[in-house]
Order: sequence, then C-alpha cells, then structure tokens
Amino acid sequence: MSDLVLETDFIKEMVRQMRALDTYGTQNGWSPEQILDPFVLTKERKSAMPIIGDPDEEITSRVKAFYNAIAVLIEKECGLMAVPFVHLTHEGFGRALIIVGKLVAVDKTLRDVHRFGFDSLSKMKTESDKLLSVAIERIGQYPDVAGL
Repeated sequence: MSDLVLETDFIKEMVRQMRALDTYGTQNGWSPEQILDPFVLTKERKSAMPIIGDPDEEITSRVKAFYNAIAVLIEKECGLMAVPFVHLTHEGFGRALIIVGKLVAVDKTLRDVHRFGFDSLSKMKTESDKLLSVAIERIGQYPDVAGL
C-alpha cells in the first residue's frame, strides 16, 4: 500500500476516529493499515458476505466514523461546525447527512450497509474527496445558510 495515502489528512482522521471507538485499547500498537483494514473489502471478502444481511454495531460504528472524518475535514476547510447524522434501519438502509449551519452539505443514501467498505484505502480516500468537494462547493454557494 502506498505510504502517501497513509499521510493524507483523511486517513489520519479515520485512524483517530477508529481509535476513539476502541474504548478497551485493543488496537493499541496497531498500525494504521491494521486499524483501517475492516474498511477494505476485497472481492474475496465481499463474496464471503451474504447478499442480504443486517448490520451489527461494529459496522454501524465504521459508517459513522467515515462520515465523522469527513465532517472534521469540512470544519478544517471552512471553519464552520459540521455535524454528521447517520440514520440506519435495522436492515442496513438509510441516509448520511452532514449539516453545516442550516445547510445540508452532504446527503448520501446508504444501502446494504452490512457490505460497507471500499476496494482499497485509496478508493476510500477518493470517495471522501468527492464528498468533501461537493460539501465545500455547496458551502461556497450558500455561505449565508451555512453560517446560520
């Protein structure tokens, strides 16, 4: 894996978010690759998963960590508080929103959350970059609403 990806602000924030979820310190001494490994779903891992399934607390926490990390980057970029909301049904469908002021900066529909993951950490970073870019653009278009 490229060390350049591990040095990005997003990946560093993801590691922080995941460490925050580790209340018992089981990940102490783990490398960033080990901590973020559950986010990487290779073809083999995906094929081992059922097509239909209910997400458990661990998966739900990872989804929330992903959107929390994006919210932190939005705050760093624009200086306004960004609040993530993730609402999921027990079947793994729902929505992720990131609100800045009164503006919905990110609105992502979630499906099959039990299979939440990316082909690689690079792909995860690419997806976060897309969401961050859209959010910053919306905040730029509607600064008055974002500032409320």
